[in-house]
Amino acid sequence: QVQLVESGGGSVQAGGSLRLSCAASSTTYSTYVTYAMGWFRQAPGKEREGVARISATGFKTYYADSVKGRFTISRDNAKNTVYLQMNDLRPEDTALYYCAASQGWPARGLSAIFEPETYDNWGQGTQVTVSS
Repeated sequence: QVQLVESGGGSVQAGGSLRLSCAASSTTYSTYVTYAMGWFRQAPGKEREGVARISATGFKTYYADSVKGRFTISRDNAKNTVYLQMNDLRPEDTALYYCAASQGWPARGLSAIFEPETYDNWGQGTQVTVSS
């Protein structure tokens, strides 16, 4: 089990930036580096949607079309931490943002990398509010 704690959320105006962090605890470095990490978000009344994913090594990243070119996911395995740099924020980015850990590649491949059931551990979320 990996415990995940998100931070860095807040309120910004449209066009602003935020950097989210997700620290993993209750795990060793050798375990953490086996997990791919993802960021998800959920707005009120909407389903949870995948935003970005990064491979265990950090060499491969994937983004939802809605954030491509604006958000960047990265990780520092020495710190057991994954980040989400969010630029050019829009009101529609307002949501509760979660990080999640996944061991292994989804059985259904690339089409499933943003399906929540393919992730094993979840944080409690951090709120991002973007005003126009």
